[in-house]
Amino acid sequence: MNVRSLEQELKTNAYPGRGIVIGETGDGRYAVTAYFIMGRSANSRNRVFVTEGEGIRTQAFDPEKLEDPSLIIYAPVRVLGNKTIVTNGDQTDTIYEGMDHQLTFEQSLRSREFEPDAPNYTPRISGILHTENGRYSYAMSILKSNQGDPSSCLRFTYAYQNPAAGMGHFIHTYMHDGSPLPSFEGEPKAVAIEGTIDEFTSMVWNSLNEDNKVSLFVRYIDIATGETETRIVNKNQ
Repeated sequence: MNVRSLEQELKTNAYPGRGIVIGETGDGRYAVTAYFIMGRSANSRNRVFVTEGEGIRTQAFDPEKLEDPSLIIYAPVRVLGNKTIVTNGDQTDTIYEGMDHQLTFEQSLRSREFEPDAPNYTPRISGILHTENGRYSYAMSILKSNQGDPSSCLRFTYAYQNPAAGMGHFIHTYMHDGSPLPSFEGEPKAVAIEGTIDEFTSMVWNSLNEDNKVSLFVRYIDIATGETETRIVNKNQ
């Protein structure tokens, strides 16, 4: 398997849209996740991440400039016991509520599809990290239109049991910039996970396109104890 450089993946793509990275540090101590948002419109760029309970929520940086909140204001990260849910939309709540009622990650998403933002039909990307008794596993999902056909939803789930140390997977909404924006294709990309939380956060943030990046969330979870450390970076200050 070709393990890619996350730094190069980000630096060579001006507009991957929204992205989720999940993996494990090289020493096997920490479960890692990162979620970033980017924006081309003023409405999309008018956002920040704020903490909410054990997770985060998007919020308008300037409430007076907020136009349509429907697809840009949501909770990207929520925690249910020893499970951390990370998504690019309000399907975070769908997964949380489904799993709270004994549905699986995949089952919880069966009621959802891609976003209704024609002509892009932005994919819904989701991830879940599960740590328990010193063990760690994660899964990722993408719901997307069939080549831009809104009558057909394609559903893919990828599960990673006993993941390799120093490695993770990266999935994002768009292949690159365009009009309409082309949906992500293929499996989540295998990427190297390197450095402390501050080094990793700095690398991801500095690798995102300066004009389009908006906010970044990074969390390291101690697999043995469940203790967490979080970083949030917002372009709007």
